[in-house]
Amino acid sequence: MIQQEIPDAQVSVEDLNGGGDHLQVNVISKAFKGLPLVKQHQLVYQALKEELANDAIHALALSTSQPS
Repeated sequence: MIQQEIPDAQVSVEDLNGGGDHLQVNVISKAFKGLPLVKQHQLVYQALKEELANDAIHALALSTSQPS
């Protein structure tokens, strides 16, 4: 879902509790260049809006960055 919204994204996901609804997500993308952290996170939240709205994702620990 994230890669559909941010095509160049490198995404890693860790299921924190084994239930699939508490996730640690790391996203690396050139799309974040020049954006403050809150705007970077908003791009990811936009990609996951349906899953967040229907509680398919209950908790999301998010880390975003640009490629080095």
